[in-house]
Amino acid sequence: MISADPPGTPARRAAVRLLDAVLRRGLPLESALDSAARDVARPEDRALAYAIAAEALRRLPDLDALIDRATKQRLAEDAKARFALRIALVQPLALGTPPHAAISTVLPLVDGGPRRLVHGVFGAAMRAGWTLPEVPTLPADVACRWRAAWGEDVVAAAARLIASPPPLDLSFALPGPPPALDGISLAPGHLRLPRGTNVTSLPGFAEGRFWVQDISASRPARLLGEGHGRIVLDLCAAPGGKTMQLAAAGWRVTAVDSSESRLARLADNLGRTGLAAEIITADVMRWTPPAPVDAILLDAPCSATGIFRRHPDVLHRVRPRAIAALAQTQGAMLARAADWLKPGGALVYSVCSLEPEEGEAVASAFAASRPDFTLEESERILPGAHEEAGGADAFYLARFRRN
Repeated sequence: MISADPPGTPARRAAVRLLDAVLRRGLPLESALDSAARDVARPEDRALAYAIAAEALRRLPDLDALIDRATKQRLAEDAKARFALRIALVQPLALGTPPHAAISTVLPLVDGGPRRLVHGVFGAAMRAGWTLPEVPTLPADVACRWRAAWGEDVVAAAARLIASPPPLDLSFALPGPPPALDGISLAPGHLRLPRGTNVTSLPGFAEGRFWVQDISASRPARLLGEGHGRIVLDLCAAPGGKTMQLAAAGWRVTAVDSSESRLARLADNLGRTGLAAEIITADVMRWTPPAPVDAILLDAPCSATGIFRRHPDVLHRVRPRAIAALAQTQGAMLARAADWLKPGGALVYSVCSLEPEEGEAVASAFAASRPDFTLEESERILPGAHEEAGGADAFYLARFRRN
């Protein structure tokens, strides 16, 4: 069937579905894309739908404030008109879309419904020259939680960081200088390039010289140092940046993850970089290694609130109950994995979370319950780290030594 909708409407319809998936059903933005864009044929339209939805999530409190300012009666959170207006307004106000293109492709989404209301509110906003603040407003519950944990400066830094997607960070697989790339190095074996850089077109990509990995995500593997042929388990390993780091540092790596599809990406990257690792598809809570190992890296499943720059949906769908449940899972994984370590071996635990319940609290509980382990080093990476160079994801990491 040929649609009579203006060109671009299917992408906007998919963007509304994406918002609905995140805000009403609590689904991750990326995993909802296939279903939301089921009638979108062109890859560029799928990418546009994702970009619109992601930007709306970055700016949601401020978009809703504009909508509420223009309506006599407050629209319900799940009202069709509110969803349509979020998609319509974010395009000219944050993405540079011409207003006529934004509204003409959104109005068909509310045919037979609040079309007049959507058109009226959008037109009033454009005529009045309303704008979004340069620094977005964080969701109130998130700001309150982080303010209590880290203070106002961290909340302010997080708001500044969510204003735009992060730059491109590369980790290098081979020794020696990197290819001739114009960037900033924040650590050995790291290079930062501007956001929007097409990584596959960079010199050295096809030859496997590097992979994409945020500077914070590279820290846990760095805590283990050089491998010198020793055996390390990389638990919850996919998509594999840490596996490749460890292999490049001379470890004999066994990478374990429960996701077969994500491990396939790891296998592809290992092939491209020429690095080696044994890959095992298994649930860490049911799998056991055949013998004790020299080191373990557990990058545990978490709320991922520390990577809100890349995945703004986490700010709208992760609730305290989920954080508590994830922290319990992390503690159980940490306790199970610890028994697989040789005496004198190192155990690194990390999470890309900004919640102290998932990082510091889990590490403290483990240390208190295991006198045979010594906490050697811990690090909390907060919003504001490397901000002058484009920022960094929030992380917690700790290294224990078995006595």
